[in-house]
Amino acid sequence: MTEQFAVDVLICGAGAAGLTLAIDLARRGVSFRLIEKMDKPFHGSRGKGIQPRTLEIFEDLGVLDRMAAAGGPYPRQRHYHDDGSHSDSELMEQQAPIPAEPYRTPLMLPQFLTEAILRGRLAELGHHPEFGSELVGFDQNETGVAVRIVGRTGEENIRVRWLVGADGGRSFVRQALDLGFPGRTLGVRAIVADVSLTGLNRDVWHRFGDKDMQRQISLCPLAGTDLFQIQGPVPLEGDVDLSVEGLNAMVAQRTGRDDIQVTSVSWASAFGMNARLVDRYRVGRVFLVGDAAHTHPPTGGQGLNTSVQDAYNLGWKLAAVLAGARGQLLDTYEEERRPIAAAMLGLSTSLLEDLKRGEIRRGRETQQLDIGYPKSSLTIERLARDGDVLAGDRAPDAPVQGAAEQSMRLFDLFKGTHWTLLAYEANRAALPPRRGLHIRHIGERGDIIDHAGHVRDIYVLGPGDWVLVRPDGYIATILASAEMSVLQRYLEEVGLGQPEQAHP
Repeated sequence: MTEQFAVDVLICGAGAAGLTLAIDLARRGVSFRLIEKMDKPFHGSRGKGIQPRTLEIFEDLGVLDRMAAAGGPYPRQRHYHDDGSHSDSELMEQQAPIPAEPYRTPLMLPQFLTEAILRGRLAELGHHPEFGSELVGFDQNETGVAVRIVGRTGEENIRVRWLVGADGGRSFVRQALDLGFPGRTLGVRAIVADVSLTGLNRDVWHRFGDKDMQRQISLCPLAGTDLFQIQGPVPLEGDVDLSVEGLNAMVAQRTGRDDIQVTSVSWASAFGMNARLVDRYRVGRVFLVGDAAHTHPPTGGQGLNTSVQDAYNLGWKLAAVLAGARGQLLDTYEEERRPIAAAMLGLSTSLLEDLKRGEIRRGRETQQLDIGYPKSSLTIERLARDGDVLAGDRAPDAPVQGAAEQSMRLFDLFKGTHWTLLAYEANRAALPPRRGLHIRHIGERGDIIDHAGHVRDIYVLGPGDWVLVRPDGYIATILASAEMSVLQRYLEEVGLGQPEQAHP
């Protein structure tokens, strides 16, 4: 008797990670439910920075232009000094786009707007989060997960193939799995508040008391809104008054000014900073993504971005196994993403130490463009390479032309749910078509023209080279034509199966 499942995947938590995973599964035709125990969407701006690599992911998911229209660039910082003077500086180096990297500076977009846009995209794909639905228990075996959900209409018991915990730093899923969450408390407690205020212009990010941790406070205009975000450290113990009156007292005391007046509070929170990483990302048929797997200080704007990229890594692998790929493919989720989170925690903690000293400039290391999977079991390095682009790296963009002379980019070729195989001046008959694999022939007689030589130069390719790009935009391997047997075996292992039969 065939086992019955309500859906393939139950996603617990409808924040940025859960929404990203839901969108990716929806466009792949995977059945799922997305539940959220809160009664309504989160309305704060805990995270407000979208890094360049995440912008590339959002382009693939079809939401980048909406986010760019809703948000804006980071403003310059204005540092106010004790003598009454001030100085301005850039938070990060402004870098112009280059062919390989179309997005090189972060976008500021408050978290509640980011998530609203993601919900809109999910609605276009025919799905919605189920607010007011809480996961209260689950039990798994080799074939599936039995889950108990309490919602607005009572308790529900269903069976699913996989459960994904995207339910934040206090994750019920992680706690129910009884996983270790080692790390350390960083000895810093802070507030973050979205407020309306008067007395400051919106052209700069206002910072006071940079050299004295106890007096630090920043007031940042939130792009896409009329709000400011207030941030500042507070004592480790005791209540914090986050009312209009309490915030006004804090602002006046730390800025030494009485002309800055908070008029309303949209959302506010006080939180202790930790750096923790879960022992395992997967237990059987249950996975953790985002803050459920890693918690960190907010410095550097890494958290939301790392969470989105967790989901982007997992989504295509779940779909591939459903389509026939080996189940071991799902083991590569933890293999690839846990080391990335460990490095992110180290970076965020280091930036927190810089912030304590009043140093807050951010460099390329926060942009996540250099993150890759060179040591992954999904990566095959075959060619001796002289260039900077290697198997396991993020696949760079490049301008190209179609055979009909239309302007295109490599990202246009990569966009979607498929794998992409670039055949650079190679024999187009060497590999028959396969479902889920788009083969694009680059060359004078190909369907793609490298008219300015950018593909050749960026990837350091010669005639007969092949570049296989994963569905999440990372290079699986770069091979010479003499090694096509290696490519054939690899495609079968990741579930791309046998060649499609040609039809007249």
